[in-house]
This record gives sequence, C-alpha cells and structure tokens, in this order.
Amino acid sequence: MKKYIIAIDQGTTSTRCAVFDKQARLRAIKHKEHRQIMPKAGWVEHDALEIWNNVLDLIPECLREASASVNDIIAVGITNQRETSVVWDKTTGLPVYNAIVWQDTRTADFMTAFEASHGAENLQKRLGLPANPYFSASKLHWILENVPGARQKAEAGDLLFGTIDTWLIWKLTEGLHITDVTNASRTFLMNIKTLTWDEEMLKAFDIPRQVLPEICSSSEVFGEISHSVLKGVPLAGNLGDQHAALFGQCCFSPGEAKNTYGTGCFMLMNTGNEAIFSQNGLLTTLAYQLENQPAVYALEGSVAIAGALVQWLRDQLGIIRGSEEIEELASRVEDNGGVYFVPAFSGLFAPYWRSDARGIIAGMTRFSNAGHIARAALESTAYQTADVFEAMSKDSGVRLKSLKVDGGMVRNRLLMQFQADILNIPVLRPMIDETTALGAAFAAGLATGFWSGFDELKRTWQAREQWLPAMEAQTRQDLLAGWHKAITKSVNWV
Repeated sequence: MKKYIIAIDQGTTSTRCAVFDKQARLRAIKHKEHRQIMPKAGWVEHDALEIWNNVLDLIPECLREASASVNDIIAVGITNQRETSVVWDKTTGLPVYNAIVWQDTRTADFMTAFEASHGAENLQKRLGLPANPYFSASKLHWILENVPGARQKAEAGDLLFGTIDTWLIWKLTEGLHITDVTNASRTFLMNIKTLTWDEEMLKAFDIPRQVLPEICSSSEVFGEISHSVLKGVPLAGNLGDQHAALFGQCCFSPGEAKNTYGTGCFMLMNTGNEAIFSQNGLLTTLAYQLENQPAVYALEGSVAIAGALVQWLRDQLGIIRGSEEIEELASRVEDNGGVYFVPAFSGLFAPYWRSDARGIIAGMTRFSNAGHIARAALESTAYQTADVFEAMSKDSGVRLKSLKVDGGMVRNRLLMQFQADILNIPVLRPMIDETTALGAAFAAGLATGFWSGFDELKRTWQAREQWLPAMEAQTRQDLLAGWHKAITKSVNWV
C-alpha cells in the first residue's frame, strides 16, 4: 500500500525534499543550498538549472533515508519561493537568462513610473498588490526587453515563463505548463477577483499571453510525473511557500495566522472567501484553493530581510562563523544598548513599501560591541513583525491572541522570547518545523484521498514550545519608539 507523500520545498537559499507519513510525521528530509548570484548592487539571481539538478539529487536521497521506493509514494506536492521568475526555451528546455529573484530591485524605477501612470488604487483593486519590483511582472518584462532575441521568440510562441513551481513542474512532467492561484497572485498579472490573467496588465507590461502558464487550484491531480526520478507518481499539490506554511499550520479558518521566519519574514492571516484590501500597506493574496471550491484569501505582510541578515553577519561582516552562533553572541549583552539595525538592503517591504530605503545601524556609541549588533539584528526581525502585526490588526479588525510560527529562525529562543515580548501575545512553535513542506504535502494528500479533510489534518497539529510575554509595557513602548525612529533614518537614500 502506498504510504507516503513527498514534498519539494524550493526556497530562496536552498531546496528541501521531505517525506511525510499518514500521521503527518516527517520520515526523511534532505536539503541542498544553491548559489546566490549578485552581478550588480540590488540584483539577485539564481541558476534555474542548478535548482533543477538539486531537486533531482535530493529526491533519491530522501527516498533512501525513508527506506522507501517510488512505489511507496502516493503523490508529490511542490512549494516554492514565489515571485522569482524564469523564462526558458520550450524546445531546448534551457533558461534564456538566470532566474531573477524576488529580492531583486533592478526594476524599481520602472515600477515607480508604472504606478504613476496606472494609479496605486487601481492596481490594488485589480491585483491586491502595490507597484513594486518584488513581483514577477517587471522581472519578466526586463528579460523580454534585455535578453537578445527574447521578445521575438516570446511573440513567436517559443518561450515560456514561470515562477519556480512552474519551472519544476514543466521539467518533472516533461511539458505541463501550469501554476496555482497562490503563485499567480504574486506575479502582478493575475486579477485577484477573477483568478485569471489580467488583460490590461498583460498589455501594460507588453507580455505575450502564450508565455504564461495555465492557472490551476492548489490541490488537485495536475498530472503524472514522467521523469524517471518519480515516474508515474501523481503531482497533486502546488502552493507558494508562505501559503503552504499557512496551510501546514492548519490555519483553515478566517482570523487564523502564522509567521514564517526564513530568508525574509512573512505573516499571513486567513480572511476566508473575501478579499480584504489593505489600508495599511499589506498585500491581498490567495491563501489557497481546493479543486472545485471557492478560493480562500489572505492578508500578507512581507518582510524582505530576516534570516538573510544573519547570513550577512556571517558572510559579509564575519562576526559569526555559523548562523547558529548568533544567539550565543546576542546573549552576551543584557539588551541592545540603544542599537537598532534596519536591514533595508532591498528597500523596506510591508508595511512601508519604500524602495528608496537602505540598511542602517543606528544608535551606536563606543560602548557598542558585536553582541549589541547581533542582538539588534535579531530584534529587527521581531520589530518588523510587530509593524506587520499592527497593520494586520487594523485591516482585519482581528487582534490575534497568539501567533503560530515556523521557519529556521524559530529555533532561536532569544528571538522567539523577544517576539512574544514585543507583540505581548504567546508565540507557538509547532511540533513539525517544516510546515512549508508539510503544507505542500497536505495539498497533495487531500487531492489524492490520502487525508480525508481539514478535521484529520488539524488533529496532527501540536505545539512543541511556547513563549509567553514577560516585558513591562513601558519597556516595550520605548523599544518600539526607538525602532520607528531608526526607520525614519533609513529612507530617502536613493
């Protein structure tokens, strides 16, 4: 009897492959990092073929660790880094350019002009999004305009576009060109109400319709894998990574929310079948859609730099040798010593949306040391989350009583305690940290009958740890005031 689901979790810095059983227990997991290519300031790229080859390496490794064969796998779910954009030749199967990553800001000026000519309110009502280089449309437009011969080939029907989910599905199935509603909602090309490609946006970005994938639900049998690595296994789940984490945290009811602490930081709240348009700098996005059911929407607060700041301290500043050392270094000091770190390396995302912001370390004196900088770096993630939390409360009218958390940074207890303190609510870490992969597995398992429904999934969720707030109200107020002062110093740099 088939007994496992495989989830492919393709993230910004690495790819994971995970195997889950019927009880939603993690039976195996393998990961592999890929290169971060930065040819110019503000440019961030990935090699899409490197990512594809990593997937091919990881799947058999995962099967071996789980002592499983292809015959034991009932279905595969995919989750991915969303806005990152790939364009490839459909005959050769080769990308025409590196994948342009969601963090990339090369199209910032283009999008500023685009907003001025099309109107921020009009764009929000059509797409649920602000005009920002974060999203896929301007990345696709840049490739078509700047890669020799790309536009001609696209108009001739010889090129295909996709976010990384689309690229991997096309490779695994050897030709299925699809995405799901959650990923499509991040392209700046899908109408948030009709869940179809928006003709006005296609015209505005001069994008030929034939390069775009078909938009599907998040949970259905899309087709079978034809590549030998998992030949004959149904491909049945597909969600953007943050939507998958919401799904994996079992946030199936309106008002339930999660925050993922990864390369960036992303808080999503389920708003049900209603699209709520933010007045406070949040995004309106899809939470998920099950086959033949109405779509479920979410509010999202996207923070560009969270775990990436720890990597920067390791790789660029050299004050830690490994990411795991940051907690010990930050614990050497009692507090931040008045130091604030605004990690606006790619501008500021929610709720500010300031592409003119740049990273700053403020408030330093000769007393400041590496511990204060490390602590300020960790605290910046909690402050950015607090800003999103406040915006979400205002837009939804719901004040969260607790926050479910996941992602690599939740292992940092200093950060999680500070997060509970600065939000003044309990913070809950689930038993399974790999909630993004789990969400993709849930979607695939529901589509194939491996799991019966939401009630069965909810019974699998358990808290591993919780952190309760223990900070005085005045201290919290003073710290947030210092953070917001630092924010004002980080803008208007470019």
